[in-house]
Amino acid sequence: MVDTAPKPQPGSAPPPRNAPAHWRAAAGVALVAVLGFGAWGLWRSLSPVAPEAPPSADAVRDARSQQAELEQLRQRVTTLTRSDQISREANRDLQGTLSERDEEIAGLRADVAFYERLVGSTAQRRGLAVHALRVQPQTGGAWHFTSTLTQNLNRGAVSAGRLTVAVEGTRAGKLQKLNWSDLRQQADAPGVAYSFKYFQQVDGDLFLPAGLTPVRVTVRLTPQSGAAVEQSFTWDEATRDSGAAAAVE
Repeated sequence: MVDTAPKPQPGSAPPPRNAPAHWRAAAGVALVAVLGFGAWGLWRSLSPVAPEAPPSADAVRDARSQQAELEQLRQRVTTLTRSDQISREANRDLQGTLSERDEEIAGLRADVAFYERLVGSTAQRRGLAVHALRVQPQTGGAWHFTSTLTQNLNRGAVSAGRLTVAVEGTRAGKLQKLNWSDLRQQADAPGVAYSFKYFQQVDGDLFLPAGLTPVRVTVRLTPQSGAAVEQSFTWDEATRDSGAAAAVE
């Protein structure tokens, strides 16, 4: 009988006779490990989660106490914030009231000084005069003027007449003077009437053309009897916010 089994090649080691048994053993171990790992994972996924232990009574009391304290602090902050706001508003109102009172007192003192100079026992006797002038801007290029007229030379006598205003200024680089009719935008406009014993405030409106830069304003008093009186004021003085401008002698 002819032997057909392969012959070993020269220089190579013959395979061990028990090699298939080792492979079966290794495969068995691997299969057991895989099945065991799968079973452990399935058990972890299907097993119920153990419930957490409830908080203790002390922890609950601490949480409630902290929440109550937090609410009290929030309420206190809200109350203090509102109180501070009210205090600020009251202080602001008080400061405004004090400022108004200061202005009123200053005005009254000025009035008293004015009356003492005019009718006091030591007052200097003066005839018809323009004591002060104030000019304030209005809308549409109009200006409102208020002039204070005085006289204490003839006590008890009535001074009556007409008041007119003239304005000097520059326009397009040239000096220009506007008379009463120009400022009133009316030909032969009559002056503002006045009639008083010691003093009177006379007011009216002026209309300045566009492009005019006023420099000086002159008030003219034309009494029913006697010579006319003119007194001039700079435009800056007449438009000063602090009060009426004094006459420039």
